[in-house]
Amino acid sequence: MPVATQLKVGNVILHNSKPYRVASVMHVTPGNWRGMVQTKLVDLVSGNSTEHRFRSEDKVDLAAMDQQRLKFMYRAGDTFHFMNVENYEMVEMSVEDVGDAKNYMIDETELTVLYFEGRPVAVEPPMFVELAVTETDPMAKGATISASPKPATLETGLVIRVPQYINVGDRIKLDTRDDSYIERV
Repeated sequence: MPVATQLKVGNVILHNSKPYRVASVMHVTPGNWRGMVQTKLVDLVSGNSTEHRFRSEDKVDLAAMDQQRLKFMYRAGDTFHFMNVENYEMVEMSVEDVGDAKNYMIDETELTVLYFEGRPVAVEPPMFVELAVTETDPMAKGATISASPKPATLETGLVIRVPQYINVGDRIKLDTRDDSYIERV
């Protein structure tokens, strides 16, 4: 059973005997008080959201989830469309259910989708993804390659820090756990 400090956006937990999806997590350490974790939780049954503050040492119950491999097909407004790779069934999910995984999804990306009681509730992106750089500044004169990273916008709209030698059109590999640049591919 994990502690509250291990919560991540997209986790589904049982809180007061009801399933909630974690919509936001903020670690707070006010002065010389004990640390706490401020969360925004979305009730999977009713759709209502609530805020809850956990103590750092509080244990949280992760809900029993089924997993399926789905392929992201396309986005229409705030609805994401996936195809089950085993039975070709189409699945729709809202932008709230997809969460931060939308920053790593391009057409044909395979992802793990978590189901709670037969309903898709969360998306887990792969640990590493390759995305194209769509916007970044040219290399600054006199800048060292490793000491001065610059912002770059990727094809999904995500903005990360990359080395100076990365240009528009380059494909890069990044770690989805912390949005860190790994290498140019």
